[in-house]
Amino acid sequence: MQEIRKKYVIPGDHIADGNFKNLLNAVEISNKIYATRVGIAEVGMDGAKVIPLSGIYIPRVGDLVICKVIDHSAMAWELDMNSCFSGHLPAQDVFGKEFSPSHDDLTKVFGIGDLVACKVANFDRSRNPLLTTADRDLGKIDSGEVVRVSPTRIPRLIGKRGSMINTIEQNTHCKIIIGQNGIVVVSGPSARDILISVKAIRMVDEGAHTTSLTQRVKDMLEGSTSGNIG
Repeated sequence: MQEIRKKYVIPGDHIADGNFKNLLNAVEISNKIYATRVGIAEVGMDGAKVIPLSGIYIPRVGDLVICKVIDHSAMAWELDMNSCFSGHLPAQDVFGKEFSPSHDDLTKVFGIGDLVACKVANFDRSRNPLLTTADRDLGKIDSGEVVRVSPTRIPRLIGKRGSMINTIEQNTHCKIIIGQNGIVVVSGPSARDILISVKAIRMVDEGAHTTSLTQRVKDMLEGSTSGNIG
């Protein structure tokens, strides 16, 4: 796995020295690289870039996140967290204390492209977050419709004391797993129920800043029982 240096930057901050390719939100002046956006700078063998903070998921310890497996070594999996950070899931967390890199095959548990529900076990912003699946209802997600929403909209999707997401689940009989990183997985008894749930989730994502959103979502869900999905 490639080592990538990361740090918070504002426009004009010095990121690195040298000739880097694939500059994103950065500029080279006299062989020095400077940020042009507020965000997190990443410098690695593939180039230098700044990932804007607006709308980007920043991990917090205890967060439930839904991630995609993108790589693995003999000792751990690397997961895409829909963030400027990649998740690190140690094999020992899954196999237990008796884990042996020479005997245990990581690909038999999680393969490239698999979706995994995890929790952020440790994170101090100086390195990629440490993830865990050692808790109830965590692990590989085998089925469901994946919906991407802005991580900043997740609190609105959940609602006060879970009111919004409970309303959607109760009206559609679907199970909805919400990742704090903006990845949501919907599974249900029928394709129609899932479609209605997805429509409600997208309504919240697009209208989180608007008034009367809860009532409009309820009206849509109630109207769906008459066969009009819209």
